[in-house]
Amino acid sequence: MIRRDIPAWLFWVLAIGGIVVLLTSYELVSARQTRINALQTTIPSFEKLGEGLKQIFRPQGQPENPKPAMFWVDMRATLWRLGLGMAMGVAMSIVVGVLMGAYRWIEAPLSAVVMFLSKIPPTAMMPIYFAVVGTDQKMFTSMVALGIFFSMTQSIYQAVRQDVSDEAINKAYTLGASEFEIIYEVIWKQILPKIIDSIRLQIGPAMVFLLAAEMVVGNAGLGYQIRMQSRILNMSVVYVYLFILAMVGLLAEWSLATLRRKLCPWFVD
Repeated sequence: MIRRDIPAWLFWVLAIGGIVVLLTSYELVSARQTRINALQTTIPSFEKLGEGLKQIFRPQGQPENPKPAMFWVDMRATLWRLGLGMAMGVAMSIVVGVLMGAYRWIEAPLSAVVMFLSKIPPTAMMPIYFAVVGTDQKMFTSMVALGIFFSMTQSIYQAVRQDVSDEAINKAYTLGASEFEIIYEVIWKQILPKIIDSIRLQIGPAMVFLLAAEMVVGNAGLGYQIRMQSRILNMSVVYVYLFILAMVGLLAEWSLATLRRKLCPWFVD
């Protein structure tokens, strides 16, 4: 029946089984392609993926003048751009979204504009970023920040309007609370779980925007390296980088879910 619970041991057996089936299927497809073409690199075996893993951690440059491994250079560039852009986008979204939900005179001029701009794919606006901001760190940061700003502002604004009742606000006024106290004690604490969930939902889109920009104009970063390695069909590195991207997303997702449980123990999904 729908949503009927299953034993915990069965759940984990099925979960592990799904991963085993995926990995086994991949290796079988790789072996089949290798039998067809012994030189194929489009679906590398696990042995080749291991070689790709070694390659990204191998120091670059000459032995007498070694440089950091490819992995550290690319990860540092991508994570710095992603972290800074998301921090700016989240901060702006919280301020504007809360104010729009709290004050009708702010909602009126901004709601239509935010809704309209949220429908424009940020990747389609890359030429505008190139022309206005350039192709340096500012462009990557701006693209991530503005890419998540409009949709996240909408979700926060809707959370304020729908999850915070007029009754709670009126009671706070009756008890003598100031507007700042109402925004912090009533509105902020009520919508904090939704804000954290909204950040979780924006991690994937933010990574898409950033990787697209790195593939086009980057000279370092995961997107740049994926583009360069795919040009020479070095898919053992490309697949390893895709796995790393997935792990970064899962780690961020788990961290935010843990943070929500710590800060908002009363909230139930």
